[in-house]
Amino acid sequence: MGEFITIGPASEVDDGSMAGFEVEGAKIAVARIEGALYAFSDVCTHQGCPLAEGDLDGTELECACHGSVFDVKTGEVREGPATEPIEVYPAHEVDGQIQIEV
Repeated sequence: MGEFITIGPASEVDDGSMAGFEVEGAKIAVARIEGALYAFSDVCTHQGCPLAEGDLDGTELECACHGSVFDVKTGEVREGPATEPIEVYPAHEVDGQIQIEV
């Protein structure tokens, strides 16, 4: 198991939305869905586009560049052109801050 690190204020991610964060040189996106936080790589595995700029529909995220669809809970590809899953990170809120496990 890794350690949890604080990446930013929870107020930056409203329910049903996403935000991107820079975490130790990595781009991480966080979505809030029905109150739960989901953290995942903010880089599409197809051509590297920022996923936080895409569209969130429930737990499915559509990349704004080429339409790949990922499940933010598992990282799996739901629809191509991407073929590789995105990395996901356990996330929670502590004292108004988002923490992810690295």
